[in-house]
Amino acid sequence: MINWRKYNGALIPTIPPHIEVDFSGIEEEMKNQNAYFSRWTSNFDQNEETQFWYVICDEKLEILDYSKNTRNQIRRGLRNCEVRIIDKEIILKEGYGSYNAAFLRYNTHLDPKSEEEFYQEIESLGKEWEFWGIYYNEKMIGYSQNKIIGDYCDYSTIKFNPDYLRYYPSYALFFTMNQYYLNEKNYKYVNDGARSISHETNIQSFLMDKFKFRKAYCKLNIIYSPKIKFILSIIYPFKSVFSLLKFGPFVKMNILINQEKIRRSYDK
Repeated sequence: MINWRKYNGALIPTIPPHIEVDFSGIEEEMKNQNAYFSRWTSNFDQNEETQFWYVICDEKLEILDYSKNTRNQIRRGLRNCEVRIIDKEIILKEGYGSYNAAFLRYNTHLDPKSEEEFYQEIESLGKEWEFWGIYYNEKMIGYSQNKIIGDYCDYSTIKFNPDYLRYYPSYALFFTMNQYYLNEKNYKYVNDGARSISHETNIQSFLMDKFKFRKAYCKLNIIYSPKIKFILSIIYPFKSVFSLLKFGPFVKMNILINQEKIRRSYDK
């Protein structure tokens, strides 16, 4: 099971979504790792619209291909900010401030990592990871943590210090990285991740509206542990009631219910 990892109590693949997942033996691995469920996708970038998707860009675009408004914002970002590839050690030294400041603005049930947890996670990343820093007057105000597999790039983690958003760092970062990976390196596509189930996010709408990212529809597959399967059988019939309860343990229950809604949508 080398292509799987445990994340927030679930087993998820470590390979790009366009590569079909081998899930043989996954139930035994769930038992071994005491996982709540395993989740993976199939039929990547299918023509039919579904309730689950990745947000990707697979076009080589120049600045003139964007709208006039976006071009102006990109140019402002490039004037105000410097975007460059950096070593992991720089993220370790300077990245936590941007991470913590960004996390405090999220509408999520998750808690931010401590500085030590942040350091340990970054330190554990291997050679397949690349890092970009965004600077304003030589101060790091954001970063991107990208996973590279062959000719594929996953924009895995991107954080901006919200105090500096008026300088358009996001425009500078996404334009520069897309130019590098798609235009210069000729990658198959870049991926900003899957539809978010656990918390609200505006970044994917931003990328589709401004940078011509699109939804790559796919099928969501889930296998639950017996315990979680039993809990779902009890709470799912009352999903409309649980949707009104947005505090404490009900937050995680609603995430589980929303995920199950998506899974069941493929049975129709």
